[in-house]
Amino acid sequence: MHIGELADKTGLSLRTIRHYDEVGLLKASARTDGGFRLYTPDDFTRLMLIRRMKPLGFTLDEMTTLLAVIDARQNGEADADTPETRQQLDAFITETAARRQKLQDQLGMADEFLELLRAQ
Repeated sequence: MHIGELADKTGLSLRTIRHYDEVGLLKASARTDGGFRLYTPDDFTRLMLIRRMKPLGFTLDEMTTLLAVIDARQNGEADADTPETRQQLDAFITETAARRQKLQDQLGMADEFLELLRAQ
């Protein structure tokens, strides 16, 4: 699919997708003869993973690290199942749970505030 279709499917802007390409988070799987980026369903899946990390506040460097660990594990690379990579993945799981809890707490406060406003 072309970048526009990918943007429509993910709800991300063309600019964001191009930026992810420039920083190496999501490289286009191919290019047309005219140089237009082409993306596969696997690219879509990867971009959705990136999109899910955004609201949790992960930096581009953190995303890059996590994606490298996930890629290595999915590709069955020999060094992907080391105690170090497992520790990295576990650290991301722990951090994600903490960030999720923080968002949940903020949502609770927003609900309380909204309730107060509606009571006025």
